[in-house]
Amino acid sequence: MAPTPATPQEAARPQEVAPSRPGRPLPAALRGALRRLGAPWLAAVLSMGAYCLALALHGSYPLGPRSRAVNDLGNQFVPFHARLWDLLHGTANGDLYFNWSSGYGVPFLADFFTYLMNPFSWLVGLFPRALADFPVFLVTLASIGLGAALMTVFLGLLQPGSGWLRALLSVGYGLCGWVLNDGYADPMWMWGLVTLPLVGIAADWCVRRTRWVAGTLLVALAWAGNFYTAAMATLAMALVLGVRLLTAPPGARGDRLRATGRAAAMAAVGIALTAPVLTVSLLASRAAQPAPEVLYRHRPPPLYQLAQLLPGGHGGSPAPNIFIGVPGLLLVAAFPFVRAVPPRVRIGWYALAAGVAVSFVWKPTVLLWHGLALPNGSPYRAAFVLSGILVMISWLALAHRPRPRELAAGAGLVALLAVLCRDQGAVSTATWVLVAGGGAATLAALAVLTVPSGARIDRTRTAVTAALTGTVLLGSAYTAFSVTAARDRIAWFRPKTTLTPASLAVRAGLAGRADWPRSRTDPGPHEFANNDPLLLGGEGGSYYSSYVPAVTARTLQALGAGWYMRGRHTLSFEDPVGRAVMGVGSYLSAAHGRLTAYRAPHAPLLTVRDGPPPAAGGEPSTVFARQERLLGAAVYEVPRLTPAGGGAVPLPVRGGWLLPPAPLPATGRQVAGPDAAGTAFTARCAPGGVVVWSAPWFAGRVGGPGGHVEGAGKYDITANAASVLGRVPADGKVTVRVHGQGWQVVPERAVGCLSPRRLAAAVGALRGPRTLTADGHRLTARLPRGAAGRAVLAVPAVAGWSCAVDGGPSRAPASDGGLLAVPLGRGAGRLSCAYVPPGLRPGLAVSGAAGLVLAAVAFGGRLRGRSRPRPSKEARA
Repeated sequence: MAPTPATPQEAARPQEVAPSRPGRPLPAALRGALRRLGAPWLAAVLSMGAYCLALALHGSYPLGPRSRAVNDLGNQFVPFHARLWDLLHGTANGDLYFNWSSGYGVPFLADFFTYLMNPFSWLVGLFPRALADFPVFLVTLASIGLGAALMTVFLGLLQPGSGWLRALLSVGYGLCGWVLNDGYADPMWMWGLVTLPLVGIAADWCVRRTRWVAGTLLVALAWAGNFYTAAMATLAMALVLGVRLLTAPPGARGDRLRATGRAAAMAAVGIALTAPVLTVSLLASRAAQPAPEVLYRHRPPPLYQLAQLLPGGHGGSPAPNIFIGVPGLLLVAAFPFVRAVPPRVRIGWYALAAGVAVSFVWKPTVLLWHGLALPNGSPYRAAFVLSGILVMISWLALAHRPRPRELAAGAGLVALLAVLCRDQGAVSTATWVLVAGGGAATLAALAVLTVPSGARIDRTRTAVTAALTGTVLLGSAYTAFSVTAARDRIAWFRPKTTLTPASLAVRAGLAGRADWPRSRTDPGPHEFANNDPLLLGGEGGSYYSSYVPAVTARTLQALGAGWYMRGRHTLSFEDPVGRAVMGVGSYLSAAHGRLTAYRAPHAPLLTVRDGPPPAAGGEPSTVFARQERLLGAAVYEVPRLTPAGGGAVPLPVRGGWLLPPAPLPATGRQVAGPDAAGTAFTARCAPGGVVVWSAPWFAGRVGGPGGHVEGAGKYDITANAASVLGRVPADGKVTVRVHGQGWQVVPERAVGCLSPRRLAAAVGALRGPRTLTADGHRLTARLPRGAAGRAVLAVPAVAGWSCAVDGGPSRAPASDGGLLAVPLGRGAGRLSCAYVPPGLRPGLAVSGAAGLVLAAVAFGGRLRGRSRPRPSKEARA
């Protein structure tokens, strides 16, 4: 049976706890700890239970037959957690500093700080790698529970009162609109749900002038877990602290200033403790490939935004998702009418909520919430802080025992809101069920729970509390179910697979072909996830992250690899020369409808070249020439295309042709003969060569002598990879037929005819090292006898590398066509290179200084505590 909710006065009285055994009661400290932990545990269990119940009703993984992974949860973050599993078990190619598996070698520490620092992410190490998607689900589930538990604790500091009722309101925070619509698919963001009450507890200690060291550590924990959402939570809690200080009773100006100063110092030192997270991520972000341009076009209409307060729906247009459940909404609506709350407090908290709501839809403050950069996605990622503020307001209303007529006034406002928003996209049938049915039950329960105490009333209150608990549990589960069902009707959110029997079989096959670091094993196409190499193993070119280095993206694209999202998602090479230059000796291809493994001629990962790199001024104009420059030999014929049919318009300035739209026939198949649609081009090459097509920004279908390829190019968002179209016929005439989607441009030198014999000879002529070792973020090579000139590493030349020859001083390497190049001099015998993330050393220095400050404060506080006279035993009692 549920315990009787305590009044604010009763909450301060000691309560009896059942003794552990007759005659030996529990110690007072233990009784207090159990009493304090009961409500947070209740909030965690109810919120996690409601979420699991919703998934079971919907049939979602892991509680139903639907796909294991949904949306970005499967396409990006399961592979990152698989990489964390590899790191924890010592099976990764690389370490925390550098990732050899993706993008043909990319930095990793910023990815780790951003995507894998939620403490619950480390649960992945306790499960088999083949089940990595399950601990990713647990990250979301555990963050919901811990966020609700900590919010229960913070509400008790904000205003004393019933722990049970605080827990029920905190369930609305743990399953708020932001969690169900935005945060659920991003495990690292879910730490923000924990961060808000965590920082709030630290701020409350500043108000009480206690536990400064512990509060500083809480701030550090919040920022280490995910600095992006921690910045939002810290800003929000600074506003909450300001409202608390401004609405406090007058005459305590000195106390306000001291609390503000303690909070500022606590935040500064706590954030400084996590300086490496910030410095490494900031410099990695600055060096990253710029994201596609994002415009904040317009704010949602006022009624559409207000409709987000109502639970149970999922709107089709972006808006801040902020609902906190029916009990919280009812109490927020009743708050202005609760006469027991001083008017200045009611005005201050309502002004705070309204100001934060407006700040979410005004571009300058949208930028402020998101670190002065519009996010590539939802511009309302900070919405969870408003949900937290609304839960605080609801508790302030309930803790002051609103009268039935005050609750009725709030219910009237909720009814008016529902009627006004009835036609909005976020209002569904589930919304009406929750607001009408759940609202009536909640209103009746709150009316009973807020009447003065009495023997009969107390017995009734216990039963009503139990009924309200069931209402919150079922209402929260139904809300999560209805939102999930509505969300999954949108194509972008439909389930996608990652760890399946097919992908696990591919991983096993790749492991059997591994030859690292003598050559790379490339998983090939974008098949299972946005980060296939992290998921499957090998050393491929695919890489999806906010920290894709611009050097990596531009180098690979210039050499013929494709990309998405303006280079934020790189792809593997699909042509023989690109693979050869990057040392790919084995790769997967889906060219014939299924994944097939192939061997390929390849250069060593490290090659010794004569002389310095070519001058940077003469950059070749075609992919074929750039590849030949790095290969060190001519292997292509690059003929000029000649239009042979269709409406191609020459472009004298840019070179090439402008093509009118030429959609495919209704059958979607190529049509032969004079009536064939599209534009035909011809060229002449030596018979037997491999026809390679390179038109990065072309959208449509291109047919050649041996098949066709689909292009999805869009300058400069999506780049096609250089692709093979077949073999040159015996007569040497190459015909290419193009069907463009809309007006398209075909480059003048879009076709290269590769000689396999020349490629094999060029690869065979390259000198590799006698031995090569790749250990974590280090490379060590024993060079061939008489090595001179330069060593070229088939790794994009990102900042952070330093190399030493024969034990000499370490120097930053140069760039040769975008790859790492190290001058050797004459007679070099040994080369060693190491990567250190830019920003790590200064970040560690700042963190060390902050640690010294924290230790000094802790030591000083201990000395002051010892110097004070100890109270007598009677006084302590």
